[in-house]
Amino acid sequence: MSNPRVRKIADRIQVIVAEMLERRIKDPRLGFVTVTDVRVTGDSQQATIFYTVLDQAGDDEAALASTAAALESAKGLLRSEVAKQLGMRTAPTLTFVADALPESARHLDEVLARAKALDEEVAARRGTEFAGGEDPYKKPRDVEADESDGVDDGE
Repeated sequence: MSNPRVRKIADRIQVIVAEMLERRIKDPRLGFVTVTDVRVTGDSQQATIFYTVLDQAGDDEAALASTAAALESAKGLLRSEVAKQLGMRTAPTLTFVADALPESARHLDEVLARAKALDEEVAARRGTEFAGGEDPYKKPRDVEADESDGVDDGE
């Protein structure tokens, strides 16, 4: 989708579909849907619409299934509205795909939380005493002490 015209069409389709879902589609199966991305083929014949569903009840799988069914039934109305507003000779076919981004983000959050817990556990097991004493760094030699040794440093 490097073509700027195709990108503009995809952005416009995203706005049209989001407005239609918000204002005109009154299907009770439709959950709180967010259109996250739209990808259009180079010939503008097919548009893939990625969406996420936010469910307050916590049953994401059921909400996703009912929303997918609602979007599938409203596909014709959405396509005709897209065609009307874009003013193109042929309207792109719409394909709705549930976006996997929220699930991936949730998985990453779990992995990061697990890593943080393991780090805290390792820090708790670690002793508070340093390996080389309190101050493991070498101190600069005292010049007066070196002169009293009687050892010639080559100076």
